[in-house]
Formats: sequence, structure tokens, C-alpha cells
Amino acid sequence: MKIIVIDGQGGGIGRSIVERLKAELPGAELIAVGTNALATSAMLRAGADAGATGENAAIYNCAHADVIAGPMGIILANAMLGEISPAIAQAVSGSRAEKVLVPVSACHVYVAGVEEKPMSKYIENAVASIRKICGA
Repeated sequence: MKIIVIDGQGGGIGRSIVERLKAELPGAELIAVGTNALATSAMLRAGADAGATGENAAIYNCAHADVIAGPMGIILANAMLGEISPAIAQAVSGSRAEKVLVPVSACHVYVAGVEEKPMSKYIENAVASIRKICGA
């Protein structure tokens, strides 16, 4: 399984996802895609197998992924203070990969029915969903 983790800003959500996935799915290929070098670096330090930065890296890797994970903003053009370009949002949403998104209210999008809980619980739920997708 090729799992792409996309994040921007400081890469904290992506870093947490990578740490948990590396521990729980050691056989999966984890690729960190940051919208900036800081985010990519954080995910690489967390154990990602490889990393790349920028719009083209996101577009390319989304086309070759089995699973794409990250904060909800990765499907929203101009999210994360403009770090998610329309092309990145389109690449993520248009990919045939399964998508596992962590709800973040900072994106100015609220998903009806999603209860507020600590970010660690959202990460835990995301990792459990990815494990299920991977058949683990």
C-alpha cells in the first residue's frame, strides 16, 4: 500500500499521522508531501519513507497513491493560508485513492455531525480508518 500524507504549515497533523501509521502499519510505504519544506521535514523526522515538497509533488503523488491522508484543507483550494493551491485540491479530490481527512475547523468548513474532540482523537480515528482500508 502506498500512503501519501499531505500537510502544510508546520506539518504537525501530518507528523502525527506518519508516527502512528509507521508504528501500526510498518509494511506500508509512507510518502510525506509537504506544501512547504518545514511540513515535509516534520513528516520525514516522524518516519516517512520518502518526502517531497510543493504543488507538483502533490499532483504526481496523488496520481500514484492507494490512500491519501491529511487535514481536511487538502481538498479545499486556497486553504491553509493559501498553501493548498487549486491544483493540489483538484489532485487530491480527483485521485482514485481512498481519502482519509482529519477535520480542522481552521479551514472555515464544518462537517455536520462531526463532534468536537481533541486532535489526538481525530488522528486516532484517521489511523484506524487507514488500517481498515489496508486490511490490517
